[in-house]
Amino acid sequence: MPDPVRPDAHPPAVVEAADLLETAARTRAACPPVRTLLDAGDLDAAYAVQQLNVRRGLAAGRRLVGRKIGLTSPAVQRQLGVDQPDFGALFADMAVPDGGEVSAGRLLQPKVEAEVALVLGRDLPHPACTVVDVLRAVDFALPALEIVDSRVQGWDISLVDTVADNASCGLYVLGGTPVPLTGIDLRAVTMTMTRGGATLSEGTGTDCLGGPLNAAVWLASALAERGDPLRAGNLVLTGALGPMAPAAPGDVFEARISGLGSVRVGFAPEGERR
Repeated sequence: MPDPVRPDAHPPAVVEAADLLETAARTRAACPPVRTLLDAGDLDAAYAVQQLNVRRGLAAGRRLVGRKIGLTSPAVQRQLGVDQPDFGALFADMAVPDGGEVSAGRLLQPKVEAEVALVLGRDLPHPACTVVDVLRAVDFALPALEIVDSRVQGWDISLVDTVADNASCGLYVLGGTPVPLTGIDLRAVTMTMTRGGATLSEGTGTDCLGGPLNAAVWLASALAERGDPLRAGNLVLTGALGPMAPAAPGDVFEARISGLGSVRVGFAPEGERR
């Protein structure tokens, strides 16, 4: 069986796109859009690019801990002319402690969004996943901040670009108090995200595909169809509850999600590189 990390195991365009994105991430120098290398609308090729770089990460010793869902907002879907979310991979080394700080220069062009995180206690192996399956599988929920980032210059992305670029994953921050789903309706939660104490993003659970559980159902089904299902212990970032905001050195973001608590992250001032 061919080694999926070897270049000759993939079409040349997939390898070229994966190389561009991997180099951009490693050197912290954004690259041009990769959609010019792939057929327009070819999501299978875009996911092949993503998967090649995920496998490269695993081969380098990184640990896969879950998945993120992107494009859960109808407004963003309309903007990109798509009718479905996308997903990316989460590694352990992407985690930032609650209240922690992102060192200057670690990311290229970060933006922050607030969302509900789910941690699974059971596998979700069926392509026809249901809300009941997800409810039975979720161990607990947490408030989360996702720090999205694009390796593509100026966030000049199409759906193909963001899928290939691991759904524009950057880092993530999780709150520290697990909350079981019994007695909480994730559709009804409200979110307020502040930067430096000033409110800049608000939303509700219904702003995420009608509810975070709907997003999780979509993800579980999509991954099972691809033969790579969600497993017990996986972390799932279910998608933004409100608009994302750009982050600059010195910024401090905090999100409060009703029923789940709060989560906070800072960005080091310019010059404090580690």
